[in-house]
Amino acid sequence: MSDAPAATTPPPSKAKVFARRLASTVILWSVILAALFSGNQLLADHVFLTIMILLAAAGLVEFYGLVEKRGMVCFRWCGLFGGVLLMVGTFLHCTGRLGDHDGPSHVNDFEISFLILFVLGLCVRQFVSRSNTAGILAISTTLFGLMYVPWLLNFIQKINFFPGLGSDGKYFVLYFILVTKLSDTGAYAVGSLLGRHKMIPRISPGKTWEGFAGAIVVSTLGSVLFVQFLGGRMTGMTLLHAIVLGVVLSSAAVVGDLIESLFKREAGVKDSGRLFPGIGGILDLLDSLLFNAPIMYLYLRHVLMHP
Repeated sequence: MSDAPAATTPPPSKAKVFARRLASTVILWSVILAALFSGNQLLADHVFLTIMILLAAAGLVEFYGLVEKRGMVCFRWCGLFGGVLLMVGTFLHCTGRLGDHDGPSHVNDFEISFLILFVLGLCVRQFVSRSNTAGILAISTTLFGLMYVPWLLNFIQKINFFPGLGSDGKYFVLYFILVTKLSDTGAYAVGSLLGRHKMIPRISPGKTWEGFAGAIVVSTLGSVLFVQFLGGRMTGMTLLHAIVLGVVLSSAAVVGDLIESLFKREAGVKDSGRLFPGIGGILDLLDSLLFNAPIMYLYLRHVLMHP
């Protein structure tokens, strides 16, 4: 009786993978933006906070999982607890529930103070550890996870509740998410169809310079069209700002994607998780947004809102 070779399932086509990626992205961000644009402000704020906490916590779980797959140590539960506290604390400061919120500096001061206390807390955690002899490594990986996921993600909250914008902050959130995701879409579509020249194959074999150009073109076009129709709700936004932000955000989105690819390659995994069909995990969804959120916030604060 001969053993027949097991049938192998052929990999999905690029078109099918692209369709899955697009559907997963649209569904998830539609839920988040629906919460932002809800007519009930109290409901919108708390649903928004809940989603932010879930994204931060899930992203941290995946990041610390990559750390452990790499054979390194971290204080996973300290990082998760700190990440949730940071998200909630920033929300309370941004909405004026914890002190006055008459300027961005108050929230930034809170975050700096929190990070200092978090580092001290990690040191105390290492003091009481009887088995971990890699204290510097554990403290470093735990702190980096907190700053890479919840601290960067927190800038979305600071954009949404930016002083002086009132309820229009959500248009900046919608704008930067749309422009960033158009960068991902343009890079994937153009790279799949026309990609010939690899960018950094040792980190991400699929990234091409043609895809990078496609990311910039599609993202900038989307930025200009968005400002053309909704620019009236975005303080200080002009056509020139739309072009500049389109180029900057699309370029940073590709870099953010490459950074996460570097982490995954070192950990020896293809995706950070399997939560979303066609995308992977939370970090695969957030990678391009994490660095674009602070860029959008700083541009809003120092350029668009500058007196």
